[in-house]
Amino acid sequence: MTAVTIRGLDHLVLRVADLQRSLAFYCGVLGCREERRLPEFGLVQLRAGNSLIDLVPVESVLGKPLGAGPGASGRNLDHFALQIAPFDAAAIRTHLERNGIEVGDVNQRYGAEGTGPSIYIKDPDGNTVELKGPAIPGTRSSS
Repeated sequence: MTAVTIRGLDHLVLRVADLQRSLAFYCGVLGCREERRLPEFGLVQLRAGNSLIDLVPVESVLGKPLGAGPGASGRNLDHFALQIAPFDAAAIRTHLERNGIEVGDVNQRYGAEGTGPSIYIKDPDGNTVELKGPAIPGTRSSS
């Protein structure tokens, strides 16, 4: 038995070379809508059904640490988040550590359903995976 029960994909974070071009594609072509902007981080969150797509310009505070931008020699996926329920932080931590996974701190972070607890881990290939717990009622942006 596992302490992690995945309910679905919460969000993914894409590093983008041209924010306006990406907004035109995801909103204008695919029909997403802008939900939130955090200009201090250069982050734009788009509603994609029950999930979010976060756009982070490569040159922004969040985008710079991963180096080269999208392309043959760069990374454009920052991380993806899986919705977890229930979110028993102690049980999740114990389960992951038993399986040799280094576990980050539990913090309150915004996701597709609003603000709630989450933990960052790495998969075997070094991809960052966020395990995102249920949101605190009333914390989802309505813009």
